[in-house]
Amino acid sequence: FLLFGLLDSVRSAFMHAGEGIPGADRIVTNGKLRFGVPLPRSLQSAIQKVPGVVKASYGSFFRGTYRDPKNAVPIEAYEEHYLDLYPEWYIPAAQRQAFRTTRTGALAGEILAKKYGWKVGDRIPLQTNIVQEDGSNTWTFDLVGIYRIDNPNLKMMEGILYMNWDYLDEGRQSGKGTVEWFTVKVVSLKQADAISQAIDALSANSDHETKTQSEMALYAEWFRRFADVGLIVGSIMGAVVFTLVLLTGNVMAQAVRERIPEMAILKTIGFTARSLMGLVLGESILLLLLGAVLGLAIATIVVAAVRFKLGPTVPMLPVAGNVWLRGLVLAGIIGLTVGVMPALRGMRLRIVDALSGR
Repeated sequence: FLLFGLLDSVRSAFMHAGEGIPGADRIVTNGKLRFGVPLPRSLQSAIQKVPGVVKASYGSFFRGTYRDPKNAVPIEAYEEHYLDLYPEWYIPAAQRQAFRTTRTGALAGEILAKKYGWKVGDRIPLQTNIVQEDGSNTWTFDLVGIYRIDNPNLKMMEGILYMNWDYLDEGRQSGKGTVEWFTVKVVSLKQADAISQAIDALSANSDHETKTQSEMALYAEWFRRFADVGLIVGSIMGAVVFTLVLLTGNVMAQAVRERIPEMAILKTIGFTARSLMGLVLGESILLLLLGAVLGLAIATIVVAAVRFKLGPTVPMLPVAGNVWLRGLVLAGIIGLTVGVMPALRGMRLRIVDALSGR
């Protein structure tokens, strides 16, 4: 059940990624071959002219490390009005304005800030794979704000550092004038398909063909790239449950065999066959429920610790009430399953045979 809690946390994170995104009127344009292929920034003006487009903005992504190569920091570079497309992400107005007006300004998610103990006003040097004009790969940021995302399915996005795209483009040696994606706000979700096709037609038959889709579809695609998590988790849990049934069934069968004389005495003093059956089934279910509670409690603590320590680098959701409910129901079902045969044996027990050791 410890395994059940840990695996179900990962499964839930993958299965529900992107669900409930408030910005249903946003679509994302990226490289057709794969996400991250450089696209010309000049494409923004063409996208902005497509009928039905309200606002088009752009961003880029790269990785950095803080003090130690093990301390990974995902970095996204945005143009100054990009975050206006995400009103559901909580950023104090003063911090949002500071991000726009500070060339080296950066915003950190709450998870990331807590992980490294960052505070507004800190200067943060990060080692990256992006080489600057002077040959250095160390980028220094002024932390001007900390953002929060309330959607639990997107909480892992709080592990990203946001920087100004102009700072990135002016300072890097190569890739100038290119971005990795465009985020587009459309006038209506009903027109999203037609608008997506019109945007992709802008780059048709070029060396930078694009693929445009909704944000929800993009999140789902990202997580599917990892693996078929549902199948993997289901297979592991199937093996675990099968082993659990065999082990617990053997324990209960042995327990009943050792207590046959005691059961005979209970029958002698008036316990009915149904009472004995209830005692055996109750013991079996209690055995599983105690294991489930202990295992799920440990899983809850472990997942909370992992989320605090690693943040978004490991996709896990808290072990919530629905996980506990599934685990306890599973424990009850297994308890009934493994307890039925020993309970029937106790129910059919003949006093004379039991006392004689037969």
